[in-house]
Amino acid sequence: MFSWREHWESEAGYRDFLRIAFPLILSSGAATIQHFVDRMFLTWYSAESVAAALASAMLYWVVGGFVCGTAGYVNTFIAQYIGAKHPERVGPVLWQGVYFSILSGLLVIPVVFWAEPFFNWVGHAPEVVALETPYFRILCYCLLFNTASTVWSCFFTGRGETMTILWVNLACTLVNLVLDWIMIFGKWGCPEMGIEGAGWATFISAVVNAILYWILVSRKIHRAKYGILSGWRFDTALFKRFMYYGLPSGVQLGLDILSWALFALLIGRIGTLELTITSIAFNINTLAFIPMLGCGVTVSTLVGQYLGKNQPDMANRATWTGVHLTASYMGLFAVAYLLFPDLFLEPFAWKADPTQFEQLRPMGVVILQFMAVYSLFDSLNLIFSGSLKGAGDTRFVLYLTVGLGWLLMVVPILVFCVYYDFGLYAAWAFATLFIIVLSFCFLARFLGGKWREMRVIEPEVLPHLLPVIESPPTEVP
Repeated sequence: MFSWREHWESEAGYRDFLRIAFPLILSSGAATIQHFVDRMFLTWYSAESVAAALASAMLYWVVGGFVCGTAGYVNTFIAQYIGAKHPERVGPVLWQGVYFSILSGLLVIPVVFWAEPFFNWVGHAPEVVALETPYFRILCYCLLFNTASTVWSCFFTGRGETMTILWVNLACTLVNLVLDWIMIFGKWGCPEMGIEGAGWATFISAVVNAILYWILVSRKIHRAKYGILSGWRFDTALFKRFMYYGLPSGVQLGLDILSWALFALLIGRIGTLELTITSIAFNINTLAFIPMLGCGVTVSTLVGQYLGKNQPDMANRATWTGVHLTASYMGLFAVAYLLFPDLFLEPFAWKADPTQFEQLRPMGVVILQFMAVYSLFDSLNLIFSGSLKGAGDTRFVLYLTVGLGWLLMVVPILVFCVYYDFGLYAAWAFATLFIIVLSFCFLARFLGGKWREMRVIEPEVLPHLLPVIESPPTEVP
């Protein structure tokens, strides 16, 4: 019989999970507040600004998701190195992530020149395109710093030292919120910059974030044990191994975001009001979903550490612990979406145009009902995909997420909602179907157990582990 008390006290139970997850949940919560207030300020500024912010931010994260998703896979390497008791390998893999960050940050610069033609091609209103283009360009300037921060933060998450992540993110959230207020509305002598002010506030906080992480990672206490400075050299073999496992993770995240970006862009073809309420709905959903990203990182970390120790049963227990906690949290939000929709919509109405917002409100209530349905299944996606990635099963996650995203969401919305005018609610119905089907597929893969035999780190540092360990080819495919 299941015992809550026993599961709290046991290894890989609720206490162990929350010890790592809770600071990450609070940290993600700080990012959620930052995102929520940023969009709320832009809603107060103009409906066109918040619509433009959604489309341009999602387009940015198509690129940023690929880069940061790849860089963030350093976390799994560190977790498995720590589990296998080889902390001296942490510094070298961190530096491979940094080299990838620098290369990616330079390669993305030409993308800024394609922004305006792209938004025009999509068919958004001219007044929205005029706002989307500069905001997207500013966000692209953030990429190098965001990616570097992702890599350095893995030093702490991979080892389970997550309180540091919380304090850094709280500091940067405060910087961003203050600058948002000053630069969007033109306070304290600053010129009124609107959506561009929101972009530059994000850029400054990204720079501060990267600097803080580097100062903390490079402290003397870490240098010798983890090879922080001595491991700076480019390691061809380790870089190839990192790319072999990390690239599918990054491509999956980038293409998954692309699916959702296309979802938003196609809704923009339906109408500006529909795009505005979709932007508001996404922003509301971050209150539930983004804090749970900390649970996704936690399950990847614990699975990686336990597999490094050759304890797949404990990795399995940690995964189900994550399922219990995230499903409970998301379930509370699902009930709140259904019973108290105005609680979530009202903050956006405070300083918005009353006539215009009354057109948005009934659409928002219906969309919250869709979100109530898919939020529970999305919690399963987060945990099971995190567990599979923590083991190294990144290619399956890539193929499944991208394939189902296009088959069940992007193509049907393009055909039925844009060309045959089924409308906004049909688009959200397809998105909900995609998330539900995806969760059952991830569950089936996890229960199949192939992940138990996977490792991402070198076989030679694992003499006590499995006799056959999946290794990448000499060349990155």
